[in-house]
Amino acid sequence: MQYRKDKKGNDISLLGYGCMRFTRKGNGIDINKAEREVMSAIRGGVNYLDTAYIYPGNEAAVGEILRRNGCREQVYLATKLPHYLVKSMEGVEKLFREELRRLGTDYIDYYLIHMLTDLATWEKLYDMGMETWIRGKLASREIRNIGFSYHGSTPMFKKLTDAYDWDFCQIQYNYMDETSQAGAEGLRYAHRKGLPVIIMEPLRGGRLVDLLPETAKALFRRDPEGRTPAALAFRWLFDQPEVTCVLSGMNSMEMVEQNLAAAEAGRPGCMTDSDRKLVERVREEIRRHVKVGCTGCGYCMPCPRGVDIPGTFRCYNAMYSEGRRSGRRDYLQCTAMRRDASSASQCVGCGQCERHCPQQLPVRQLLKDAAGELETLSYKAAKWGVRTFKLW
Repeated sequence: MQYRKDKKGNDISLLGYGCMRFTRKGNGIDINKAEREVMSAIRGGVNYLDTAYIYPGNEAAVGEILRRNGCREQVYLATKLPHYLVKSMEGVEKLFREELRRLGTDYIDYYLIHMLTDLATWEKLYDMGMETWIRGKLASREIRNIGFSYHGSTPMFKKLTDAYDWDFCQIQYNYMDETSQAGAEGLRYAHRKGLPVIIMEPLRGGRLVDLLPETAKALFRRDPEGRTPAALAFRWLFDQPEVTCVLSGMNSMEMVEQNLAAAEAGRPGCMTDSDRKLVERVREEIRRHVKVGCTGCGYCMPCPRGVDIPGTFRCYNAMYSEGRRSGRRDYLQCTAMRRDASSASQCVGCGQCERHCPQQLPVRQLLKDAAGELETLSYKAAKWGVRTFKLW
């Protein structure tokens, strides 16, 4: 296993265990199967476990696995505060206590504000007393490192990174998100500020493996070097020194063994010219199945009405390259689950975006098309709930 340093000099395993995708059995988690997989990963050198309050039964399962094996001190435990479920610092404290109880511990190594999507939300939490609460938890050592997880645009990521003296952050990043979400620019920005970056969705929830277009899968079947989609995607991330840890939602022994092998060889510079060429060919095949030829350059931004234009087109494309459910879920996260909504339907047709688009795309019409397919009744209901109950 390779290790990289966090802000305080701790060695974090390059491969982290994302616990969200434990195999479920009946109405709960198959704890015995999850235990075998987690403990195999730990024996292989993994020392970073990631869970969250809102993953059903997950914190309790992680806590039980660590208790059974007496290995709490061998790992760094990360979990998350669902700020959108609380309205006061009393609520925050109550929820935090519940997380400690579920996990069977009296401290959290890496605590994240879950899905912190914009600066206005952080300012709201700050005014509520969050900064004072964090300072107290760091002083008492009940929290060892404070950070945030993020889905959204690069400019907003930079603002959030600058808004507080964070210890780390977590972003969605993979070879298809290089110019979207926080992106490579955000990754490097955080690194320049000395901020460790934890990577989630390295395979876009398995979509860069199981849901690749058939033409992309054929490239791997014909590959003389025998590379697999997962190994190539991980190598692309491991190659980048700005990446501290890559989470993988492992739920089979085969996944654990393959990912441990990939992480063992994961060093800056591990990507070969042949690897890079294959990544680009796979990207090309994925892009052939997209609806909008948007490169994510961001020249169309900022939109006067607050529409996240590149984010909308990324999700619209994902509907056709990865599946409708996948694209719509990402769109809900990136446009509705924030204080300042950025939905495509907010477009008023001013045309400013089209004057700046290097691809000369008919952005206004494309936004209408995207809104028609992405903003379903369930999306509108969820957005209404977020706005009404201030769940951003």
